[in-house]
Amino acid sequence: MKTTHKITAFQICLVAMAACVNVAGGQISLFLHLPIYLDSIGTILAGAWMGPVFGMAPNLISGVVMGMTTDIYSLYFAPVGMITGLMSGLVFQKYKVKRSSLFLPALMITVPGTVVSSMICAFLFGGITSSGSTVLVQLLAKTPLGMTASVFVVQILTDYADRLVSLFAVVCLLQAMPSDLRWRWKGENSHGRAGRTI
Repeated sequence: MKTTHKITAFQICLVAMAACVNVAGGQISLFLHLPIYLDSIGTILAGAWMGPVFGMAPNLISGVVMGMTTDIYSLYFAPVGMITGLMSGLVFQKYKVKRSSLFLPALMITVPGTVVSSMICAFLFGGITSSGSTVLVQLLAKTPLGMTASVFVVQILTDYADRLVSLFAVVCLLQAMPSDLRWRWKGENSHGRAGRTI
């Protein structure tokens, strides 16, 4: 007999919270014109906490909300965030991510989204977006690299720095979180189980 998994109210609240964290981080980055985005903290948190499928939802939601309200570019870059959420869920399922070893997991989360992000930025917007990294792109575009290569170079550097900061914040949050809360999203009780090292 086929079993169906229902989405609980707690899971919906967690996804909504992660989307709000994305919006808040993105607004802080836009306001301060930072070269990193800070709009993937909630996405990585959802992926790490609840898995790849739930990891894709927050950035889709926050991308639509920000795209309709303050930053139209967020709507076009929503697929990048969904890839980031998917990859973060897969990385946290496969590896024990710790604060002392963030560089490789951050790279694994970064690269697939950066490839898509670079293509969107270069071909759809000509390298000009609302991000603070646009200035770096325009400077490098005047070199022999050209626009597409310049976008990729800047994107991989800024995306990697952004994912490192976001991943550090997520790991610190998950380590500080009580184990009962950490496993509650799927109806599990941490009593009597070894638990997963985060």
